[in-house]
Amino acid sequence: MGSGEWCLQKRDSLRSDSFSGNENVPETGCLSIIVLGASGDLAKKKTFPALFHLYCQGFLPPDEVHIFGYARTKISDDDLRNRIRGYLVNDRSASPSEEVSKFLQLIKYVSGSYDGAEGFQLLDKEITKLEISKSSQEGSSRRLFYLALPPSVYPSVCRMIRKYCMNKSDLGGWTRIVVEKPFGKDLDSAEQLSSQIGELFDEPQIYRIDHYLGKELVQNLLVLRFANRFFLPLWNRDNIDNVQIVFREDFGTEGRGGYFDEYGIIRDIIQNHLLQVLCLVAMEKPVSLKPEHIRDEKVKVLQSVLPIKDEEVVLGQYEGYRDDPTVPNHSNTPTFATVILRIHNERWEGVPFILKAGKALNSRKAEIRVQFKDVPGDIFKCQKQGRNEFVIRLQPSEAMYMKLTVKQPGLEMSTVQSELDLSYRQRYQGVTIPEAYERLILDTIRGDQQHFVRRDELKAAWEIFTPLLHRIDNGEMKPIPYRTGSRGPAEADELSAKAGYVQTHGYIWIPPTL
Repeated sequence: MGSGEWCLQKRDSLRSDSFSGNENVPETGCLSIIVLGASGDLAKKKTFPALFHLYCQGFLPPDEVHIFGYARTKISDDDLRNRIRGYLVNDRSASPSEEVSKFLQLIKYVSGSYDGAEGFQLLDKEITKLEISKSSQEGSSRRLFYLALPPSVYPSVCRMIRKYCMNKSDLGGWTRIVVEKPFGKDLDSAEQLSSQIGELFDEPQIYRIDHYLGKELVQNLLVLRFANRFFLPLWNRDNIDNVQIVFREDFGTEGRGGYFDEYGIIRDIIQNHLLQVLCLVAMEKPVSLKPEHIRDEKVKVLQSVLPIKDEEVVLGQYEGYRDDPTVPNHSNTPTFATVILRIHNERWEGVPFILKAGKALNSRKAEIRVQFKDVPGDIFKCQKQGRNEFVIRLQPSEAMYMKLTVKQPGLEMSTVQSELDLSYRQRYQGVTIPEAYERLILDTIRGDQQHFVRRDELKAAWEIFTPLLHRIDNGEMKPIPYRTGSRGPAEADELSAKAGYVQTHGYIWIPPTL
């Protein structure tokens, strides 16, 4: 099969099965995707590979789409293409080199500053030239600006886009802005950033991206909860004892020490990624799958979270973190945190949500662990073996499994913990799970904001964590040192146990082999 046939087959099969969460009228004008910060790591490692995979699956037809890179670095089109090329082929990509070359030819580079008119005027000129060449009717073309940039330049870049690069939207065309986290450092800075961008663009034009919302099993949460009858009566304080949402990395800051020290693990992971997951675990059923209905329910959850108590927080910093020359010698920045959130509503009153994240730990994983209450009247005397748990493994080895007690095979009436297991690699052999950025960029093109953070949602999230973060920044709370390659501070496990989590001893989930 030739490479052209390969790509066409992929496009046809995916177009016939694809599902969009909205019912927008199909767009007909040409699409320009502009990646600002095109020479940076995020663009090379995430944005351009995601665009390439969308291209290979037929979602970016070459006769309708052109891609622009924009940055301060003075390089040629071919220089940018060569920088990107090595990131487009990986273990999940069997793309022929011909397809890589065709994709790279869609990319054009424009150099300019992030706060000067000249560069953005040139960018607009190049985009307009392309739109004319594609015979797009004026006002029908689409412009998507992806800001793979530090938040400090968002206001100036957005001003330049607004002044020089806007598309007329009177004939179905649009201009949309994708902004990356971190969205500020606390409530005040986030609100200031939101106001600056909000003065230039309407909320339907702004896509605040949190890549965790694009992960396969995170997107599965609403289906699991609201499309399966047996979960409905169980998903409440009467049956669930506690919920853990965990993010663990087995490596440290790895050269990002200077950047990380400015934010810390709570701002980097917990306040956004894990809190977004918590919303999907805890929210009520929305009226429909319309983005605003879903985001309304998420905001209600955030507004129901009680103030965080200092005694329900454990901070840690791995030994050797300050050896990084870019990290201050007396840094108080936590590289580990366990925080207990409590939701004050009818469904979750009394159920602790234990959010845990850390670097340089003994394993790498992200998971949701819903632990159920003990069985009353335990006639089998098996409580010490562990409780029922529903576990959703987000990464790696995507899976969901239910831990339950069963009879040990044999002549004796003894019990053992086992599992009902849905491991994606085994169940969905040959199916490629898309990267989060692919889904989210496609959602942006479709105009579906379901998996993006709304302004009031962002504000409510910062209201939860800002008081705690200010106490840490002021040195009122100190991180506990922990060994690299450990579970983190022992005090964190003690806090989880005090909150009600019962650890299972003697049982280890092993991903099934093919």
